[in-house]
Amino acid sequence: MRTRGTLRLATRGSTLARRQASLVKEALEERRYEVELVTVETTGDQIRDELIHRLGKTGAFVRELDERVLEGDLDGAIHSMKDMPTEQPEELVTAAVPERGRPGDVLVTPDGKTLEELPDGATVGTSSLRRRAELLSERPDLNVEPLRGNVDTRLEKLLAPALQEEHQQRSEADKERKGNTGNEDFEAEYDRTVDEWFDDLSELERQALGREVDTEYDAIVLAHAGLERSRLDHYVDYQELPTSTFVPAPGQGALAVTARDGETARDIQTLIDHPRSRVETTVERTILAELGGGCIAPVGIYAVVQGEYVHATVSVFDGDGEESVTGSRDLPIESHAEAAREFARDLADRGAADLIDAAREDDVSEEDTPAGK
Repeated sequence: MRTRGTLRLATRGSTLARRQASLVKEALEERRYEVELVTVETTGDQIRDELIHRLGKTGAFVRELDERVLEGDLDGAIHSMKDMPTEQPEELVTAAVPERGRPGDVLVTPDGKTLEELPDGATVGTSSLRRRAELLSERPDLNVEPLRGNVDTRLEKLLAPALQEEHQQRSEADKERKGNTGNEDFEAEYDRTVDEWFDDLSELERQALGREVDTEYDAIVLAHAGLERSRLDHYVDYQELPTSTFVPAPGQGALAVTARDGETARDIQTLIDHPRSRVETTVERTILAELGGGCIAPVGIYAVVQGEYVHATVSVFDGDGEESVTGSRDLPIESHAEAAREFARDLADRGAADLIDAAREDDVSEEDTPAGK
């Protein structure tokens, strides 16, 4: 079968990024393109001990990929949309927004607890300013601690303490069992040996057994789409967090293919763009751009097409989740971008701009603070 040609598309090198890129690759190959994925390391991948919100200010997960496209080395780049700055070079367009994955967040725990069931003062891991504020807004007693790394790394950090403790207990029980050989009255604490138990563990759990952790987490919060696309959702216990109170990040769950404005971009759009997902993410990113929150403020924006309207929900918090400006509005689908800008301006006038300005001032203060202070 004759193909349309070959596309060379940039992707980050993480497991999740490459799996997401493979979704785009498969969709294009089904439409007779040959696709080569080219791994590009980004600043965000190199500076592993920096918090996500500080990296995001400069598009640390995006910029290097798009530069390769603008230089003509590659035909396009595949991004997680929530990592993309709202401003793009004029020569670059979002060629396609494939059908969006699950947009919300999930709470992952070692034992299946819900947010309400977590003990007082429980430690929850996330490096997202938005998730931190939303968690504290619901549960002010929580201890929210930074957590970075790939999805599997974060899960290993969560699971490690309980698994390591159980491994220790089972090892001691094995020693006791061996010491009581021939004792008919001895009753073993476990019905399986530690080796039998280890053989039944998933690869994720085995990796967690060997991981050193500085912080013991009672729970962590992840993007639902990222957990699913990492193919790890079947190995952990999690609860979906409601998008009404845990309003997702703009573009969460969506992918974007960027390319130079031209024939290739138009072809990609024709073949794999999902109109509903594009409208919803356009509303979210338009509101974000108008508010100017970027990655410096806890902002959640979620839009859903409902017939002739796009229902948009926005939450803007202070850093500790104590103050917020929230709102929902049905935006006419035929003028969704302008209606989104108007909605954002109204939220700004209601106090969202003040919260974002305060977050920006706090961010500048952090940058001016000497290391170690």
